[in-house]
Amino acid sequence: MHFRYDDGRVNTSTTPLRLAVICASTRDGRFGPTVANWIAQSARTHSAFDVGYIDLADYPLPLHLSRRPEEQDTAQLARVTARLRIADAFLVVTPEYNHSFPAPLKNLIDWHHSEWQAKPVAFTSYGGMSGGLRAIEQLRLVFAELHAVTTRDVVSFHGVWSQFDDDGRLVDSRDAETAAKTMLDELAWWASALRTAREHSPYAW
Repeated sequence: MHFRYDDGRVNTSTTPLRLAVICASTRDGRFGPTVANWIAQSARTHSAFDVGYIDLADYPLPLHLSRRPEEQDTAQLARVTARLRIADAFLVVTPEYNHSFPAPLKNLIDWHHSEWQAKPVAFTSYGGMSGGLRAIEQLRLVFAELHAVTTRDVVSFHGVWSQFDDDGRLVDSRDAETAAKTMLDELAWWASALRTAREHSPYAW
């Protein structure tokens, strides 16, 4: 439910925040969907969010950046661009490749600009001993350039392959669930605050 102001603007204070969960890995044999599906389900149980799931394997974007992409690329871009544009917040699920994050994720980021602006981004990472944390630190720099706000709190899975069973369930979920709630609460605060700010004063930088 929502109501309109006298000037026609929509008050979204009682509308769920639209959260886009982005699964960043597209490589063969990837573990990403297991982690991404888990955190997406955690987000669905959070009262603040209306959750959408974006698997980058379903959106093979062109690698050559262009102001005028080819016709077949335009349609593919339009599919994912529309989903990013309506989102109030993002949750990026990423592994760590060579101390950084996957190329398809950077490609998605670089094809867009205003879609990220004045919106919050949270992270869930996974990997070996580092748990993918170095990928997150690099992503903070990238999203800062795009005028997005990254949350302090994240969810990180160290030695991820031993933490989930064959059905994609966590073997011991207590610590991860606590971390997820902290991160999602913080993300909801930023998403609500920034959505209100954009409604009253469109972001123009």
